Amino acid sequence: MKSYNKEALILCIGLIIMGACIADGLTSAFQSDRIVTVKGLSEREVPADKVIWPLVYKELGNDPAEMYDRLATKNRKVIDFLKEKGISEKEICESAIQVSDRQADSYDQNNVLYRYKATSVITVTSSQVELIRKIMQSQSELMKMGIALVTEEYGTNIVKYEFTGLNKIKPDMIEESTKNARATAEKFAKDSESKLGKIRSASQGQFSIDNRDSNTPYIKRIRVVSTIEYYIED
Repeated sequence: MKSYNKEALILCIGLIIMGACIADGLTSAFQSDRIVTVKGLSEREVPADKVIWPLVYKELGNDPAEMYDRLATKNRKVIDFLKEKGISEKEICESAIQVSDRQADSYDQNNVLYRYKATSVITVTSSQVELIRKIMQSQSELMKMGIALVTEEYGTNIVKYEFTGLNKIKPDMIEESTKNARATAEKFAKDSESKLGKIRSASQGQFSIDNRDSNTPYIKRIRVVSTIEYYIED
């Protein structure tokens, strides 16, 4: 009888301990589910550090050989013009002259005055962005030499500005977006009369590089958003 009472007492104590452990585990699990998700933004405006400038011009005529010679002469004038303005030879690329038969492409071949169209493209690729922009403003000098740059060639003449120094500013921007996310989380915790715990998970969004606006494509806006989950504690 005494043995039975002793075993019952031990079982009772075990059940009490097990119940306490389960309750403590449930409390911990409940607390671990208390999280807040916040986003931190980092945004900067930087000048473009690379420019690609296609200079496009064309000739119309009925003698392809003569048109080719005229464009070759213009090419030499354009290249000399660019070099005089401070552009190095390695920054200048001369594409092959393209000749198309306008008569073959026309629905009414009798109305085609000049059968052939020859197009030449010289592309400047440079890190001297401000210098290139200054040269663009002096295109009238090319007009005086009889070289009219084409502006309607299906986008082939669009000037492109790029920013290539992203890796240099990435660490600082990630740090800034993380700090901004934490500041938001800390305010949330304070407003809810809680404490901010450790990070549960974090993810960094893709960096985006866009023009600041359509009028200043040489100014780039760089943006990144970090998403972070924090534990919230009592």
